[in-house]
Amino acid sequence: MSFKNAIALTGGIASGKSSVCSLLQMYGFKIIDADKVAHQILDMQVDKISNIFGKEYIKKKKVDRKKLGSLIFANKLERLKLEALLHPLIKEEIQKQASFCESKNVPYIVDIPLFFENKNYDIAEIVMVYCTKEQQLQRLVDRENLSKKEATDRISSQMSIDDKKSLSTFVIDNKKDLKHLQNEVENFVEYIRKKYPNIKI
Repeated sequence: MSFKNAIALTGGIASGKSSVCSLLQMYGFKIIDADKVAHQILDMQVDKISNIFGKEYIKKKKVDRKKLGSLIFANKLERLKLEALLHPLIKEEIQKQASFCESKNVPYIVDIPLFFENKNYDIAEIVMVYCTKEQQLQRLVDRENLSKKEATDRISSQMSIDDKKSLSTFVIDNKKDLKHLQNEVENFVEYIRKKYPNIKI
């Protein structure tokens, strides 16, 4: 399908994509959240997860995401197994939601953390949420209550945040406070308004 009006939102883990999405929703942008789609699909694949990784990764008939995360972020082969199961299903659902958005002929956001890593979506406009590697690490430790090694494993499983920055068409800086981030998002919205002069955002 064509992603003519899609804007890919990406960044490193714990760079602040969720905060940016919340701000963009206030401007009326429709958000397709790949992580939310992935969580929904993961919960529907309990039996397959149990068969592939073992019953110890199921808790109260649901996938134990934290335990599975510790496995896949420390082991690339296990991560590839999970991706082979989930990514086609995630892509199918994202395409379905994107088709609806395209029918409205307005810009919309597809929040895809692994946009550059997986190259699954033909989207030309790419906005990236940026912070330093040190900020990523500290935010991830604080947010997920992880050890520094666990947080480092998760960050290392993704492309370098600086490499992503160089490949993006627009960068939202999230190295400072919320007020700074709000100004950065306003700059991005103005950029999109100029590209879509006939659309009210």
